[in-house]
Amino acid sequence: MVLGAGVSLGGAQVPPAAERGELLYAIHCIACHNEQLHWRDRKVASDWPRLKAEVRRWQAVAQLRWSEDDIVAVARYLNRAIYRLPQPGDVVGVAPPGDAESRAAGSVR
Repeated sequence: MVLGAGVSLGGAQVPPAAERGELLYAIHCIACHNEQLHWRDRKVASDWPRLKAEVRRWQAVAQLRWSEDDIVAVARYLNRAIYRLPQPGDVVGVAPPGDAESRAAGSVR
């Protein structure tokens, strides 16, 4: 499956970061999660930090060993497609100073 113009690595097509989150979600998450789960009244992800924390938590439960870039890419995809939460300018690969959630991620992975 190719989701647009990406970078070629050894013959494999790697999608841009914006599409990578959708691809990771489609491969690893969609089997158990559907829109009903995300739209339920008691959804846990009520803001951007919590959405990232939930992605981080579930990738750890599934033992996916995603990088922080992957976690942010999936959270961005979910936010764009479903949640539409206010989102700070997270730079992929760079944790904001004092971001307790990102510091805690080191112990989760």
